[in-house]
Amino acid sequence: MAIRRRVLSASVEPQQVEPQPMATVAEDPPMATVAEDPPMSTVAEDPPLAPPKLGLVLFASAHFFFPFVYLVFIHYRIEEELRRSIAICAAMSFAGFVVCLRMIPVAARYVLKRNMFGYDINKKGTPQGNIKVPESLGIVIGIVYLVIAILFQHFNFTADSNWLVEYNAALACICFMTLLGFVDDVLDVPWRIKLVLPSFAALPLLMAYAGHTSIVIPKPLAQFVGVAFLDLGWIYKLYMGMLAVFCTNSINIHAGLNGLEAGQTVVIAAAILIHNVMEIGTSSDPEYKQAHAFSIYLMLPLLTTSLALLSYNWYPSSVFVGDTYTYFAGMAMAVVGILGHFSEALIVFFLPQLLNFLLSCPQLLKFFPCPRHRLPSFDPKTGLLTGTDDGTLVNLFLRKFGKCSEKSLCIRLLIFQALACLLCFWFKHILAGWR
Repeated sequence: MAIRRRVLSASVEPQQVEPQPMATVAEDPPMATVAEDPPMSTVAEDPPLAPPKLGLVLFASAHFFFPFVYLVFIHYRIEEELRRSIAICAAMSFAGFVVCLRMIPVAARYVLKRNMFGYDINKKGTPQGNIKVPESLGIVIGIVYLVIAILFQHFNFTADSNWLVEYNAALACICFMTLLGFVDDVLDVPWRIKLVLPSFAALPLLMAYAGHTSIVIPKPLAQFVGVAFLDLGWIYKLYMGMLAVFCTNSINIHAGLNGLEAGQTVVIAAAILIHNVMEIGTSSDPEYKQAHAFSIYLMLPLLTTSLALLSYNWYPSSVFVGDTYTYFAGMAMAVVGILGHFSEALIVFFLPQLLNFLLSCPQLLKFFPCPRHRLPSFDPKTGLLTGTDDGTLVNLFLRKFGKCSEKSLCIRLLIFQALACLLCFWFKHILAGWR
């Protein structure tokens, strides 16, 4: 910013001194040198963003949307009205994908003007490590997502709909968390406060929640408990709040690689959608079906907008997602798990995040020194990452499986994320007769 001010002052000062009779001032060599300094003019104009990696998006989309469309429109006998609502939501979500692709470069220019940028630590010592990368581009995803979710109400809910209150409460939580995430990006909130922020953002959902507060006891354990359903009362709402805190912070903690934050969100959102369709297709309870349809309406725009962000955030990253996106994505998945009544499956989907959280607890609780960036060390000569002693899943993978590039490490972690989701479906299959 100081360099830009020097360029502007150099362009203004000759106009001020030109009328003066002192020729020596107008012909001052240092002034001419500053005005014509090539590095100064180069720094004043930031290079444009690299184009989105649409090939990656097409590859990822094909592995999800083909099975999703097959399950919704061919495999299961789903009501036509519900299929219509899903199709409308999918069309609006695709429009959101296109809007995000166009808006991310525009927003990137604005945040760079406000000096909201960072340098990629995992590329330090290379030319890419000196490039300004715009931060907090998750704000674009959050805004587009909320607009889609709000407009969708016109096509699906009526004024007397039982789900409308909880739907708007969920949107209020997501909006609140997006705002708090952006505040964190701007003010750099300490970790002890970050852990508490989702509790406040979850308040609209907890206050508006009118669903059941009971849990189903697995059949092998029912004879010991004495009941098939156990009402937890206020303890269940406490659990809901804790789940919201975990989901938002776990996405935020499991980060540090190009594409990891958006990538894990895409994988989990895709798994949630497949889970919802399977539950709708195998159930005959209208209320149960509506709960999972509710989840689909909130997850489809999250998936498509996250794919747009991933196209810019994949290695080598053109933008950083910021805490705005990680908090927003975590809260969005938390509310659908709560209101869709599949929080147990959500925990299994979040298994890598849970493992990363447990590894991080000793440092987050100050039992061991906790540096600001708990990232692996980068060797600019080889381009490989080496694991450190910090308690993260990223470093654990490097310590167990050896050095590798940032892109390869991110792919391995996303494969692990997908395996955790497949594990949940396997559990669902073998435990089907237990409930």
